Amino acid sequence: VNASAQSLAPDYLAKAAALADTFRPYGIRVYLSARFSAPVELGGLPTADPLDPGVQRWWRDKVGEIYARIPDFGGFLVKANSEGQPGPQDYGRTHADGANLLAGALAAHGGVVMWRAFVYAHDVPADRAAQAYTEFADLDGAFLPNVILQIKNGPIDFQPREPFHPLFGAMPRTPLMMEVQITKEYLGFATHLVYLGPLYQEALRSDPRMRGQGDTVAQSLTGMAGVANIGNDRTWSGSHFDPANWYAFGRLAWNPHQSVRDIAADWATMTFAQDPGVVQPIVEMMMGSREAAVNYMTPLGLHHLMARGHHYGPGPWVDGGPRADWTSVYYHRADRNGIGFDRTARGSNAVSQYAPEVAAHYGDLAQVPEPLLLWFHHVPWDHRMASGRPLWDELVGRYSQGVRQVQAMQAHWATLGPGAPDTNARGAAPPPRGVDPQRHEQIAAFLRIQLREAQWWRDASVAYFQSVSGRPLPAGETAPPHPLAWYQALQFPSAPGDGR
Repeated sequence: VNASAQSLAPDYLAKAAALADTFRPYGIRVYLSARFSAPVELGGLPTADPLDPGVQRWWRDKVGEIYARIPDFGGFLVKANSEGQPGPQDYGRTHADGANLLAGALAAHGGVVMWRAFVYAHDVPADRAAQAYTEFADLDGAFLPNVILQIKNGPIDFQPREPFHPLFGAMPRTPLMMEVQITKEYLGFATHLVYLGPLYQEALRSDPRMRGQGDTVAQSLTGMAGVANIGNDRTWSGSHFDPANWYAFGRLAWNPHQSVRDIAADWATMTFAQDPGVVQPIVEMMMGSREAAVNYMTPLGLHHLMARGHHYGPGPWVDGGPRADWTSVYYHRADRNGIGFDRTARGSNAVSQYAPEVAAHYGDLAQVPEPLLLWFHHVPWDHRMASGRPLWDELVGRYSQGVRQVQAMQAHWATLGPGAPDTNARGAAPPPRGVDPQRHEQIAAFLRIQLREAQWWRDASVAYFQSVSGRPLPAGETAPPHPLAWYQALQFPSAPGDGR
């Protein structure tokens, strides 16, 4: 989405046309990411102001050139005025002005504009979770009919768990689509087994007005988008289990009301075996894997605790740098008294962006679901949880529970190793039960990595939050094997995205 204007140049359009010819027999249409400043960078115009007649003419001509090469071209995806990308706000215009510029050029050809609502400006807001709603909610009804607003499932950025985005349910006159992440940027990358069907389902089945009448987020959607991870790996996406997330995304995009457990069973049957004795343990692993990752990474509504830049591994201590909202301490707000981001009326008041019924539910410490507790509230360490334990004990316990859940996944997987088959009366050997040796060992190796890194997340996080809270470990909990400084000193210059 951080597009180059060159993707709209003639040489690159020829490549896009070749791809369109390849995909067309499969019913797939090509879309392009468009850079908003292309009229300046490609066309030599002095401005990209969406209300400038010369800019409007340039986009009409460019769209006509594209359709001459690709008659079934789908349209544009645009990221504008976010993370330094150019956009209509550079000229004092709104997102609707920018989207409608492109939509007007596409309308005669049947094309659409997918305009991303993932925005945050150079000026750090009081609460980044509130910015997209602030910029878009008042524009409901201002977009042309062939504009689809593309909204991430949650208000931050593909965290292991987020509440549903407040724009869902807030823009009834605007076509909306949900953007989810298929790749696991914040979930241990390819080596961690994390089935994302439950995450997608959680967002799709959220009730934006809490009316209990089937009025879910899914009902408001025109489409879904997935941030993918295709590569040249034999498995397409880096591990044997990651294609399950592709499959779940496709199934839910087609029908968002399906059971993600059934989807997991279908995928496991097609991928590993038709034997229910093999499929059922795999499905159990998959269905518990997302909650395991939440527990050992960001339990109880914590978020954005990963290391800086490359997002590999824990970094709850991350502070400083060019932006406060690129740090972990900005989000967890842990101090001697408690932990969590106060988004109630006493804090950033981001909770008010939800419908009144939802805002009252999330904003009340007695009603907010515990999985989102620290997303909406700054809570004392001795706050009594549903388990009867104080928050500090519950938090440490959740981290440890995540490690145990990975151990249980390992135990499930160990039972599926290929074994010597019995011989029947005629001496013929039936097919062996279990997963073939090569894939079984590769997945077992990844589970060993996941367990080691789940323990790392647990130990580093507990060491840091204990240093802040000053509280002793709960009874029965093992102390981290290293001091906090040891975890803070770890460096990963080869991690993808590190940039060094």
